[in-house]
Amino acid sequence: MAAGGSRFLKEPFEVHEQRFEATERIMELQFTQVDRRLERIEAMIEGLERRLWMTVYGVVAVILTQAVQGVLEYAPK
Repeated sequence: MAAGGSRFLKEPFEVHEQRFEATERIMELQFTQVDRRLERIEAMIEGLERRLWMTVYGVVAVILTQAVQGVLEYAPK
């Protein structure tokens, strides 16, 4: 007889422990992938935000230019 006891008593616990470790590794990989995706999404959002602000500044510049031209047309010559 083995000194450590019956293998039938220990095997179910070892299987559960291995499953638990495998589940932890899978979850760690999944969270790593989610973090990478979130970083890529955040970078894309920052780029989109920059483009949006450039568009806003462009529209404001056009409006101000037209306003200045309108004022210059009515100015005395």
